[in-house]
Amino acid sequence: MSQREKIFEMLRGFETVMLVTATPEGRIEGRPMQIVDIDAHTGNISFFTGLTSRKVDEITKNPEVAIVGQDQRSAFLSLAGSGLVVHEPSRVRALWSEPFRVWFPGGPEDPDLRLLVVEPRLAEYWDNRGTNKLEYMFEAARAYVSGERPRVDEGDQHGRVPL
Repeated sequence: MSQREKIFEMLRGFETVMLVTATPEGRIEGRPMQIVDIDAHTGNISFFTGLTSRKVDEITKNPEVAIVGQDQRSAFLSLAGSGLVVHEPSRVRALWSEPFRVWFPGGPEDPDLRLLVVEPRLAEYWDNRGTNKLEYMFEAARAYVSGERPRVDEGDQHGRVPL
């Protein structure tokens, strides 16, 4: 599996991630967002958002965003890219599920409902699931006993990948 494939395999394991934006004043803010789609061809990640939400204003003024995910203290993923707010009613209807009605009472036709699409450019991951977890535990124990930092090799356990 390529590092790019690994990133999107890990991303599909997260139902909710933290979306991080910059305010017009320069503060960094994050909020949990449920992923509604990951495009298999482009790698773009889509979320539902309200047109009048603060994050839409932030992304309109500065499209640079980050997505951060963590799964049970063993898989960590950070993506950097550009956010774009789009109005695509047919795509919203295709991605809609009833639990979203809590946030959008008008359903898929809610006039406030938009898609927030993130085009990722760079990803970094730390994967300590499965056999990687055993390797990490061994390396951590070795580091503890020797007084040296643990060695984490690029590849299956860690990677920084341009997308």
